[in-house]
Amino acid sequence: MTAKRWKAREPFLQIRGLKVKFPERGRELVAVDGVDLSIARGEIAGVAGESGSGKSVMSQSILRLGAYDSTQSCEGEILFAGQDLLRLPEAEMRRLRGSRIAVIFQDPMTSLSPVHTVARQMTEVLTLHRGCLKIEARRRCAELLARTGIAAPEACLRKYPFELSGGMQQRVMIAMALCCEPELLIADEPTTALDATVQQQILELLAGLNRELGMSMLFISHNLGAIAQLCHSVHVMYLGQILEEAPAAELFSRPLNPYTRGLLQCAPHLDSRRGGPLPTIAGTVPSPYRAPAGCRFCTRCPEADERCRSAEPPMLEPAPGHRVKCWKYAVSERNCL
Repeated sequence: MTAKRWKAREPFLQIRGLKVKFPERGRELVAVDGVDLSIARGEIAGVAGESGSGKSVMSQSILRLGAYDSTQSCEGEILFAGQDLLRLPEAEMRRLRGSRIAVIFQDPMTSLSPVHTVARQMTEVLTLHRGCLKIEARRRCAELLARTGIAAPEACLRKYPFELSGGMQQRVMIAMALCCEPELLIADEPTTALDATVQQQILELLAGLNRELGMSMLFISHNLGAIAQLCHSVHVMYLGQILEEAPAAELFSRPLNPYTRGLLQCAPHLDSRRGGPLPTIAGTVPSPYRAPAGCRFCTRCPEADERCRSAEPPMLEPAPGHRVKCWKYAVSERNCL
């Protein structure tokens, strides 16, 4: 099963020129550097890339989850339904978090409180954002747990997170995120710690919720197979920048950036004719303190030349809706964005 072709619609979430900086030891670390990304209503947008690419920092900036740290600074715009989230008062952001925009974190065991029952944690969302009475909130939580595939929701509500399996913990996180029927769901590596069978169940659950509720979704993952199955569009991120973006079917059938091709070659294949070790991308993601002067990937790219090392490529559009940062496709100035 692969994601269906996606017809572009009017953006619902727009990130424009986002830069996220952290002063550290007298220097400035730029974790996200000029990211542009848009998601339409009902779209599942995937973000792929190695650890250290800035995926999580970018996604957390949407909800300003680092705003408590006064040393972090954000530049650019994050437009959600016409509102710039970076400029909203904190009181308005608190009303928006968990209600209109919800998040599923990578490790549910560290996100759920070990000293409170599932019921206590889930009903709090509804009493805080919707003003529900506790009995009404508990009934709604049981319905949501059943919707996510938990067979005995009432028993689950009485338990503590450590009494649940990893798959059940993640379903609780998903149910909690759905409590207020958000318009945008951010899923940050939601299947990383799960075995293959449970991972598939979670992906099918997210796809079903997207079809049923029409909910937009930002899905972050190292797993290109999961992105291919679930997402309508894909954004490949490296060292704080988006290097390639396209509809999922287009990107997986015709990747343009050497980094994207490298990621795809590293993915395991169920092909008995392939033997030996899996291919790897040479080297590691450089430190943001030592980002290359030219193309971000030039220090690891087998196709890099002098221009790649000296000047950062613009975002180019060699094909409609398929954008890439690579000098190889700068055949004319007309396709520069």
